[in-house]
Amino acid sequence: MEFIIKNGNVFDPLNKIDGDKVDICVKDGKIVESVSDNAEVVDASNKIVMAGGVDPHTHIAGAKVNVGRMLRPEDSKMDTVPRVMGKDFRGGSGFSIPSTFMTGYKYSQMGYTTAMEAAMPPLLARHTHEEFHDTPIIDHAAYPLFGNNWFVMQYLADGDIDKCAAYASWLLRATKGYTIKIVNPGGTEAWGWGGNVHGINDPTPYFGVSGAEIITGLAEVTEKLRLPHSIHVHCNDLGHPGNWKTTLDSFDLVKGFKPNPAFGHRKTTIHATHVQFHAYGGTSWRDFVSEAPKVADYINKNDHITIDVGQVTLDETTTMTADGPMEWDLHSINGLKWANCDVELETGSGVVPFIYSGKAPVPSVQWAIGLELFLLVNDADKICLTTDSPNAGPFTRYPRVISWLMSNKERLNMMENNVHKWAQKKSSLATLDREYSFYEIAQISRSTPATLLGLSDWKGHLGVGADADIAIYDINVDEVDPSNSPEIIEGAFGKAAAVYKDGNLVIKNGDVVTPKISGRTYWINSNYDSELEKEVLSDVERMFKQYYSVNFANYPVQDNYLPHSTPIEGVMNE
Repeated sequence: MEFIIKNGNVFDPLNKIDGDKVDICVKDGKIVESVSDNAEVVDASNKIVMAGGVDPHTHIAGAKVNVGRMLRPEDSKMDTVPRVMGKDFRGGSGFSIPSTFMTGYKYSQMGYTTAMEAAMPPLLARHTHEEFHDTPIIDHAAYPLFGNNWFVMQYLADGDIDKCAAYASWLLRATKGYTIKIVNPGGTEAWGWGGNVHGINDPTPYFGVSGAEIITGLAEVTEKLRLPHSIHVHCNDLGHPGNWKTTLDSFDLVKGFKPNPAFGHRKTTIHATHVQFHAYGGTSWRDFVSEAPKVADYINKNDHITIDVGQVTLDETTTMTADGPMEWDLHSINGLKWANCDVELETGSGVVPFIYSGKAPVPSVQWAIGLELFLLVNDADKICLTTDSPNAGPFTRYPRVISWLMSNKERLNMMENNVHKWAQKKSSLATLDREYSFYEIAQISRSTPATLLGLSDWKGHLGVGADADIAIYDINVDEVDPSNSPEIIEGAFGKAAAVYKDGNLVIKNGDVVTPKISGRTYWINSNYDSELEKEVLSDVERMFKQYYSVNFANYPVQDNYLPHSTPIEGVMNE
């Protein structure tokens, strides 16, 4: 099983290849130095070649996603895969929240081969992994929710970081999770009591710890466990005018921390997610303005942080988040359907449909804010392409976002003809003429997310030793000017000419040709302090008997739920 891709224009930022014609050799699912004379030759003339795409923050599996599917049967009518597509194919449906099989097909058609589920309630981890098993082709991982967990808050309230670390180490193993996810720290627990926290200093009901203490405590835990990815933070006050101050205050909390990486990849101490929703100025929706320039300026001046954007795509979509009080606020604004869930001692969530209309003033500014962040953050090694799918729009719109980033002319056309005038009046987007190159597109969709996730040994590049996850796009760089051809860019990135997953051809001319490929699950096999962990687990078992609706023995995810998993070994505490 060997082949060589020749004559393509390769964009591989981790190996500093910027459009050069470089041979890519593949054998047994890996990129290798050379292949035999008998290897198949794949001619990529007049095409561009990139590593498979990596989505660091999306919502594709788990209880919340399924609530959205059930809440919105109308979403299933907006996009479907025919029930009969050929041997081994499965039908599917859903535009903003596609079914499992359709999720795998749609990601791979765009040239993506890895997608990370960004919010997994630990109690519901088993079901999340069952859905991963049902999602073909793409590799994946899940981020367990820690920021409103009773055990975490109690240990932090007691000032016992070591016990918190031992608990986090066990929970990552028990749930087969990948990193520490924090959502509206303290606020989701407050929502269980009918409230919320505002800013980072409000105390959480009963436990008394603040969002600031939760963020700094879990950041310290992350470094103690030497996790390959930093804390993954959804800041307080999401979606509220004036929240930019909370956002920068949250970034500043871990500015002085020194990262202690597992593999030498990570130089940052915080990853802030869907920052478009956290870059709002003003005091109400009437005087709402963009503060993206201030947020971008902070990111440009500081090296301890990476972000993803959460770009609004101007679609009808489905919002879903563990930030339950925010979803109630959204429902109160638009009056559409609302679902709410509390997950025992761990977290909660809400689901609300939303229409980001270009005719409406606020969605138009939100659209502009996302693009401002992309264009104002100078270093593409600090920023990732996401739509917080499906919250700001479905992941299938990534090709359209790419076309906006590569064409100032198209952005100006959008502002003149397709969005409300507030986009020009309340943001700086009209003054920004930067256009992304193919190299920068490869950074924000490949090399940067792979690196910040600690997966760049295998993902995000085309160097020797990497997984043979390869995307080929039908774009002739000598003839196509992205600035003047946004429709060509969107079409090419939406339907890849060819995609290889572990060396297997899965997409040809935009169509799925090998649907029965199982992606692998990455998880952290963390070990911290075995004796302390035993002490912590006695606390956990006691709380299970008193408060949980399941037995402690039924809580961890067994290995047989992950038939194609790749555990990343943790490092023992020194």
